[in-house]
Amino acid sequence: MEEFIRLDESYLLQAAELFSSSFAGDPWNDDWSDKKMLENYIKEVSGGYNALNYGLLTDGKLCAIALGSIRHWWEGANYNIEEFCVSKDLQGKGIGSRFMKMIEDDIKKMGLAGIFLQTDIDKPSFKFYTKNGFSNLEKHVSLFKSVK
Repeated sequence: MEEFIRLDESYLLQAAELFSSSFAGDPWNDDWSDKKMLENYIKEVSGGYNALNYGLLTDGKLCAIALGSIRHWWEGANYNIEEFCVSKDLQGKGIGSRFMKMIEDDIKKMGLAGIFLQTDIDKPSFKFYTKNGFSNLEKHVSLFKSVK
C-alpha cells in the first residue's frame, strides 16, 4: 500500500539513507560515506525557507523522496526540487511517475505555477523527467567554479 506524505524532521535519517543508496551506484556513483556530510546536505536541501518535502511510503517504508522549497518568481511561485529519488529496487516500475503526479496534484491545490529542477542530460533521470512532461530549458545554464 502506498501513502503520499509531507516529510517532516522525523524522516530525516530515513531520507538520508534512501538518498545515499539511490545515488551510490551507476550511473551516479556518489560517495556519501561521510555520514556527517550527508546529514548536513539533507538538512540543507530539506530545511530552508519555504521548505516543501514529500515522501512516498510503501508498506510503511520510505521509498521515494522529493526535497525542495517554494520559490517566488515574477511568473508565479514554483516548487523547486533540489533532490528527487526512488529506492533503487523500485526504479523502473512506475513509482517515480506516480509520485511525481501526486506532487503535481498537491502543488496545483496550493496554487503554485510549476515545478523547477535540474539534472544531468546524460543520466537516465533526464529521460524520466522529459517522459513526465518536463521541458529542457535549453537557454538555462548551470555554472560552477572550483576554488580548491
